[in-house]
Amino acid sequence: MNTALSTAAAGMEAQQAWMNALSNDIANVSTTGYKSLRVGFRDLLYQSPGRGGAEGTATGAGAAAEVFGQNFEQGALEATERPLDVALTTPGFIQVRAAGGGVALTRDGNLQIGPDGQLRTASGQALEPPVRIPRGVDPGKISIASDGTVSAGRRSFGRIPLVEVTNPSGLQADGENGYLPTAASGPVRTAPKARLQQGVLEASNVDMASVMTAMTEAQQGYALASKAVTTQDEVLAVANGLIR
Repeated sequence: MNTALSTAAAGMEAQQAWMNALSNDIANVSTTGYKSLRVGFRDLLYQSPGRGGAEGTATGAGAAAEVFGQNFEQGALEATERPLDVALTTPGFIQVRAAGGGVALTRDGNLQIGPDGQLRTASGQALEPPVRIPRGVDPGKISIASDGTVSAGRRSFGRIPLVEVTNPSGLQADGENGYLPTAASGPVRTAPKARLQQGVLEASNVDMASVMTAMTEAQQGYALASKAVTTQDEVLAVANGLIR
């Protein structure tokens, strides 16, 4: 394929990938505890000049966009006054049982009491290790301390597991508003300094003004790359006509 044509096409693909990430942020602007995506661009393969090329120069094949994890800045705290709603006010995560086994991490503190009495997230994931609320306990009387201890009156039912990883950017999204640990994130460990606040939820940290500005830039970049494809196609058409 013509180098200029492939470079322009790569530019279109990169801008589309950026647009997809921005669209995902917009779709989750109201998702509790959601963290916006971090997108970056990288150069594609560079090649040394062939015969007749300028010495010391290299030709590239364009750029590509990649998601480099999430932006874990704190989202705004929204009061709900619901006893089972909690929000992390520090870095860290709530540890839950992943759908396929193992553990997952989330910052969605919209907890529910499941049919088995276990505290679960809004998506149905149970805390790991589990915290069970006995039958007959009034949910409105439940108190959750800043360290995650769950109690009602003088009865303690366990502690919400608060954990952390060395590199949160290395976590992998699990599709359930949570994250899976990876080799890049480092192992999951207890977070002794993590703190919860009861009766509030952490809102998404998506900044709509910034997202809309970035989306405009992505659209303009896509249009420019598309124009480059059209121009190169016209040049090739002229060249083919001359050959005939």
